[in-house]
Amino acid sequence: MKKVEKTNKSFENIKHIDESGVEYWYARELMTILEYNKWENFEKVINKAKKSCQNSDISVFEHFPDVRKTIKMPKGAEKTILDYKLTRYACYLIAQNGDSRKKVIALAQTYFAVQTRKQEISEKEYSMLTEDEKRFYQRDLTRKGNYSLNQAAKNAGVKNFDKFHNAGYKGLYNGETADDIAKRKGLRYREDILDNMGSDELIANLFRISQTEQRLKRDRVDTESKACDTHNKIGKIVRKAIKEAGRNYARRFTYT
Repeated sequence: MKKVEKTNKSFENIKHIDESGVEYWYARELMTILEYNKWENFEKVINKAKKSCQNSDISVFEHFPDVRKTIKMPKGAEKTILDYKLTRYACYLIAQNGDSRKKVIALAQTYFAVQTRKQEISEKEYSMLTEDEKRFYQRDLTRKGNYSLNQAAKNAGVKNFDKFHNAGYKGLYNGETADDIAKRKGLRYREDILDNMGSDELIANLFRISQTEQRLKRDRVDTESKACDTHNKIGKIVRKAIKEAGRNYARRFTYT
């Protein structure tokens, strides 16, 4: 099995799902996949990731809640150890702050930032696509993602879906609504903005879509107002994550 496919499968194998259908990862399990042998060294990376989270004005407790585990020791003794229950965003920040010399770190960045839904093609196959093919592929994923998001939003009490979706766009695009984005892109009336984005921009929107759906379910949001606030907050989080990835990377997005 190719290393990329094997690594992505490893991330899937250690993923957990709670009773609300929200995904999470345990830090000590992630440590092994990211090829860290000592918890002390990996905890330094976690602390850097938590600092990045804090600097983005995002709740560290929400994305890095600590948990205690009891492990068996020799002669029947037991020991309580620290672990973290990580969100996808927390895992992404950890990958961003990990040892960049490790290939698995780059793979983790791709998995947690780009693969917001299970991909139907391998990373190698994706990398061989033309820009138009990548854009078409990501557009299909965002279409499916928006369908799932709309279902979650409906269950959360959303009735004005234009207002709900604009809340997310305004978070990601620094206050711009869908109409504002369309005008900036020079689109015709009722022309879909998602049909006029490059693959990188679609990836950012897919991350926004996926994470909002997860948050609505996890927090059991039950009013339209709260759903809009959640969508806006997630949009801002994704915007911050793009900037955390580096200035050169951010320049690829016209909305940063």
